[in-house]
Amino acid sequence: MVSAHLKTFLNKPVQDFLSPTAIDPEKYVYRLRIDYIDEGVTISDLLEALVRDPQAGNIKELIIGRFDAEISESSFEVVDKLVSLKHELKALKALFIGDIVFEECEISWINQTDITPILKAYPELEHLQIRGSDGLTFSDLQHDNLTTLIIETGGMPSNVVEEVNAARLPKLQKLELWLGSDNYGFDSKVEDFEPILSGKQFPMLTHLGLMDSVIQDDIAIAVTKAPILNQLKVLDLSKGVLTDKGGEALRDCATIRNLQHLNLRHNFLSEEMMAQLKALNMSINLDDNKKTDNDKYRFVEVAE
Repeated sequence: MVSAHLKTFLNKPVQDFLSPTAIDPEKYVYRLRIDYIDEGVTISDLLEALVRDPQAGNIKELIIGRFDAEISESSFEVVDKLVSLKHELKALKALFIGDIVFEECEISWINQTDITPILKAYPELEHLQIRGSDGLTFSDLQHDNLTTLIIETGGMPSNVVEEVNAARLPKLQKLELWLGSDNYGFDSKVEDFEPILSGKQFPMLTHLGLMDSVIQDDIAIAVTKAPILNQLKVLDLSKGVLTDKGGEALRDCATIRNLQHLNLRHNFLSEEMMAQLKALNMSINLDDNKKTDNDKYRFVEVAE
């Protein structure tokens, strides 16, 4: 589960936007969110108040938190309003829709929508981050300047995997996919990630995260045999159900040692396997090791 709101975003401190307080977009990243006590206030109201500030045209980063008091509502209003305000938010480079913690709404209950209109409205966008998969789609996932795409789910449906596979993102350098649990919508096989792993789809990619997965071993094995590994600086296989089966493939892969960092945090590796991975003498995160020999008690970090 996700238990805390972001405190920093792209190395800048985050503040909740409180109208009519003046903003300082050079110093802070502003988060807009509907609180339980904000009766009658909509996310459109908050966005309208934000762009009335004289500094709105200088906003480069923006976070949308809880976007409706009713968790049944999707992010359509967010997307629609942001599209209509594209001229007011002309400097926007980074956007996160869904900085929502479990106390507000479980990740599997966050209702998203087609995000494509955002990509079309903001051609200079470089960082796009989405949390929640219910209703999520990218009907036309292409963008000339996007360098980072992060999709956080507790169970990524196959349509999203297919849309990422088919994306045209020529400048993409960082891709993170939280794949989640089959109990909450994940329904892909490791073979479905072949377009990403081929290295052909995103030739500029240097940071790949295929994380939070119930098939983390299969992914680890596939990555060690994949062309994409030759271009990566960072490989993130954290949050998932990684056991010694996947650990062995990583240990025995010579190319793994060329990485600048390997993230295996939240794993189900044995002490012996962790010692062997540490002996690779590379930057590696093996924190949050779980102890169980029973498959039934292995779990991804973020699911419900």
